Amino acid sequence: MALREGESVTEASHEAGYGSASRVHLHATRGLGMSPSTFRAGGRGERIHFACRQTSLGLIMMAASSRGLCLVEFGESDEALRLHLQRTFPRAELLPSCAQDRPELDEWMLALESHMNGHAPAPDLPLDLRGTAFQMTVWNFLTTIPSGESISYTELASGIGKPRAVRAAASACAANRIALLVPCHRVLRGDGQLGGYRWGLARKKSLLQREQENALLLK
Repeated sequence: MALREGESVTEASHEAGYGSASRVHLHATRGLGMSPSTFRAGGRGERIHFACRQTSLGLIMMAASSRGLCLVEFGESDEALRLHLQRTFPRAELLPSCAQDRPELDEWMLALESHMNGHAPAPDLPLDLRGTAFQMTVWNFLTTIPSGESISYTELASGIGKPRAVRAAASACAANRIALLVPCHRVLRGDGQLGGYRWGLARKKSLLQREQENALLLK
């Protein structure tokens, strides 16, 4: 992972064995249904490297395990984000990325920034999604929603074959720890209102507007 070694986006993705975004999603799907003990382990025995950068939508942290990005979060300060990472993976060894102050990390952030601004598809980065089988199903489905489009929580539940699990699908969106790359911001209430977003409704509104405006420009 480039967060550990300062590689370029392309080099990191291909070294990890991901030739395309579909490969990332396929890999994540294979992780469905991890055991409860693994899910509750809190990162025991793992090393997770992290780095923070300012973006047009605020400060963001990227954190990576040996499998891929396990957290992409917005926050108010480096310290607040570090404490959040510690709470999320309390038994992991958390290490500042050696690329924190190196230009290589900028490639990751610039790719993410370009995606946020609607100028590029989601970066082809390996993801280490962690959750219950149901959450993983929801998160993988979210990655199939095209930029510039949105669906309702009801449509999300139906899309994963659980039409009665609307509230559970909404809860899975709220539990998503991979901002932008798992685009839970593209899910709205049935009446078209924004609904919830763990990183703030203003940020959700801005993301949707950027994506919709860029989609119109591409038509």
